[in-house]
Amino acid sequence: MQNKGLVKFFAILFALVCIYQLSFTFVSDRIEDDAKAQAGGNSDKEVAYLESMKDSVVYLGYTYGEVRDKQINKGLDLEGGINVMLEVSVKDILKGLANNSKNPVFNKALDRATKERQGNQDYLDAFFIAFEKESQGSIKLASPEIFTNKIMGSESVNTTMSDDQVKKVLKKKVSESIDSAFGVLTERIDKFGVVQPNIQKIGESGRIMVELPGAKDEARVKKLVSSTAQLEFWEAYKVNDLQGFLVQANETLKKTEKNATATETKAASNDSIEKLLGSNDSAAKVKGNNPLFDKLAISPGGPVIGMASVKDTAAITSYLKRADIRSLLPAELRFARFAWGKEDTKKSRGVLELYALKGNKESVAPLGGNVITGASATFDQMNKPAVSMQMNTRGSQKWEEMTGKAYREQGFIAIVLDNVVYSAPGVTTGPIAGGNSQISGAFDVTETKDLANILRAGKLPAKADIVQSEVVGPSLGQEAIDNGINSSIAGLLLVSLWMIVYYGKAGWYANGALLVNILFLFGFLASLGAVLTLPGIAGIVLTIGTAVDANIIIYERAKEEIRHGKTLDEAVKISFSWKGAMSSITDANVTHVLTGLVLLIFGSGPVKGFATTLLIGIFTSLFTSIFITRLFLDWSVKKGDKLTFVTGMSKNWFTNVHFNFLGAKKFTYIFSSLVVVVSFISIFFVNGLDQGIDFVGGRTFQVKFDKPVDAEQIRTELGDKAVFDGNVDAKVFGNESQLRITTKYKVNENTVEADQEVNTKLYNVLKKYYSTPITETQFVNTSEGKTLGVLQASKVNASVADDIKTNSYWAVLGSMAIVFIYLMVSFRKWQYSLGAIAAVAHDVIFVLGIYSLCYKFMPFHMEMDQHFIAAILTVIGYSMNDTVIVFDRVREFIAGNTKGSFKQIVNDSVNTTLSRTVNTSLTMILVLLIMFIFGGDSIRGFIFAMLVGIVVGTYSSLFIATPVLVDTMSKADKDAIEKRHNQIAEEATV
Repeated sequence: MQNKGLVKFFAILFALVCIYQLSFTFVSDRIEDDAKAQAGGNSDKEVAYLESMKDSVVYLGYTYGEVRDKQINKGLDLEGGINVMLEVSVKDILKGLANNSKNPVFNKALDRATKERQGNQDYLDAFFIAFEKESQGSIKLASPEIFTNKIMGSESVNTTMSDDQVKKVLKKKVSESIDSAFGVLTERIDKFGVVQPNIQKIGESGRIMVELPGAKDEARVKKLVSSTAQLEFWEAYKVNDLQGFLVQANETLKKTEKNATATETKAASNDSIEKLLGSNDSAAKVKGNNPLFDKLAISPGGPVIGMASVKDTAAITSYLKRADIRSLLPAELRFARFAWGKEDTKKSRGVLELYALKGNKESVAPLGGNVITGASATFDQMNKPAVSMQMNTRGSQKWEEMTGKAYREQGFIAIVLDNVVYSAPGVTTGPIAGGNSQISGAFDVTETKDLANILRAGKLPAKADIVQSEVVGPSLGQEAIDNGINSSIAGLLLVSLWMIVYYGKAGWYANGALLVNILFLFGFLASLGAVLTLPGIAGIVLTIGTAVDANIIIYERAKEEIRHGKTLDEAVKISFSWKGAMSSITDANVTHVLTGLVLLIFGSGPVKGFATTLLIGIFTSLFTSIFITRLFLDWSVKKGDKLTFVTGMSKNWFTNVHFNFLGAKKFTYIFSSLVVVVSFISIFFVNGLDQGIDFVGGRTFQVKFDKPVDAEQIRTELGDKAVFDGNVDAKVFGNESQLRITTKYKVNENTVEADQEVNTKLYNVLKKYYSTPITETQFVNTSEGKTLGVLQASKVNASVADDIKTNSYWAVLGSMAIVFIYLMVSFRKWQYSLGAIAAVAHDVIFVLGIYSLCYKFMPFHMEMDQHFIAAILTVIGYSMNDTVIVFDRVREFIAGNTKGSFKQIVNDSVNTTLSRTVNTSLTMILVLLIMFIFGGDSIRGFIFAMLVGIVVGTYSSLFIATPVLVDTMSKADKDAIEKRHNQIAEEATV
């Protein structure tokens, strides 16, 4: 090898850089361990300790904050925490840009875009298509009724503009709004109090991913990120102003609503309300069949109109929105807006207060939150948590005017945030000058901190729905780390042992290169700031299995050259040449890289982590196999060692094998055809596939009990109409004391309230299955060391699931198309590409068929999800890898000097690859088996898909790809090859 000194220099340099990069991870881990010890299990104290260390110099002149930024970050599945994906409503942004235009074509187009939006299609593009269909050229986007003369800064729309010109403006404005939302969320998250928050935009889709490692309070996080922060100040009516209206409304409702029996409704609502208002309060004791008053207990005075059970608020709201009911409002109250107050979870027992706000024709608040210049958590005069706010000059003047009016009229001012009344104080000391105001009410200290943080960061430009979420408990994350480490060590030891058993001293060199490869791999991960996930660990373990693949190809070629009479030095040089092993290694790894890139582009979350480690592993493996191993071998040759690349045990393995692969094609064609037919029947007509929430949307909970439970009984109870209305599944996950529960109940309701309702219903059904009582908070919220209750929860909105499914289809089809084109260019004959694609398609169908046939009774989940698609793409990569090695040898033999018939030449070429094929597949299978046993329940289905795929891929490379290649070659090509080889044989004889 030329330039050995340069290779050594770079190898040492890379090693030192990697050690340096990894040192930050070790230092950061040590400080975090100290924080845990100092906190004694209190997560808030732990975060506070780490924040206090943020600016302290801890290593080589770097502060802890800088060290933390340079460490290998652990993903949510390893660290525990909360991940949410928000989708900023482009529909609301467009409405805002059009000043809430009432134009019917515009509004129909918005609704149509919502319904007809295709998977992975931006809402804005869907709107443009829908607008063209609805307008039929009758109206332009630049119409005065829609976007013309609306305030859009420097990019205003005028009537002379074409639709294409307006589209460009709208795209820019929507993009700016999403950027604004990203900035607001970033500012909120920065103040939240987790050590390493991660927030990033997902392309141009309007989706924003927020990941908070170590966060535990799911409800708090969701409120923080999804709150629009639309702060408004309204004058509030007194209950006396609406008493006549309420009586008339109740009488009208009697004519259209079924009589309330004053039993069930009364027991659920007014009994709890009476306790709050006092048992002697007649207003709380409405009797009789009154649709409104049986649900709403009228307040005796003040700004609170009445109180109702949370479960009755939707019905009351629908009553008050009815046109016939609103028509009963006196003229001076015709613009009244009804709003519910903030729930006091400590006192109200599920009861909310109703307020009536003095609305106006424009439905615009007299004073908005845009005047707020500062906000801070504080305490009110009663020493209760509150939020103080400061206003700008304009806001101060309006605030003084509003408080002055309220003082004179003994009125109330409602402080409303996102359509929820937080408080409605009266003014008793005269007009308030200076722009200082305060929100007080049913708060705790954490809530006031979050609210002040939200107000300081500002409001979102449009509502942001939580379309995907995941909660992972820290104990589950630690279990994943332990499983990953155990499987990695076991896999490393097994592969290393096999290389020594099979190749002897050369195996030790391969193992040395493998250790250097692992160092480089982790060093690169650290330097790139990559996030290590559980599938990422799987990618590392797979790298261990495949890192020796190039060494196996090189060693097998060297072994052949020695058998042909070459010296060790000559054999090593030929093996590392393009005519030796390099062409096979290049083609195999290029196909592997292509599928990895597809996975990186179309995957998300942990799947990207898997793709990242896989791709880095391919490049580090190539470098160490080609250069580091070569240094070891050249050093051995120079010493005069007698390397044979075999041991006494493996000396005669796979030598003189003359199996007729093409002769067996009838049987393999029949067997594979049967498998394909059975798979299709099972997939499309019998069992189908167990599509996970990634593909169809839904909620999944991993629930741990303190004793074995009956999954079928729990499924039946959760499927009750009053719970999840039949839309639920429960399966044993790992062992009989742990279940994986899936439901689509309210999956498209992207509100915190819907999530809380689902959690409460789940808890109410499952709490009786615990030997020791467990509270709802203990059951739902994750915490350090938690081993019971919900260990992991995730939710995927139907629109996100549709996008994931679309991406998955494109990923599989795209990877096959890309590899087909590459092989056609590399081998210069389309038959090679067809043979490879036929083998890969066979493997994919085989794996899908196994999953379809077995998912109902296997003791681990076999869902179609993103991880499964990652497994399929990995199978495609490795199947291609195997096939390319076989084809490369076929091409070499066809172009070489061997004699015999065409079929004999092909059979001989395949037989010579057996040692490499079996060796590589065996090391892969050993590693995958270790991961399947020790890798943990969450990736067992993912590993099983790869395990089946590797076995089937090895079979298809030998018995499907090669026969298809031979059968599709023309008779003229075969005759020409045979004729040339016979001529060569005759010339050699002469």
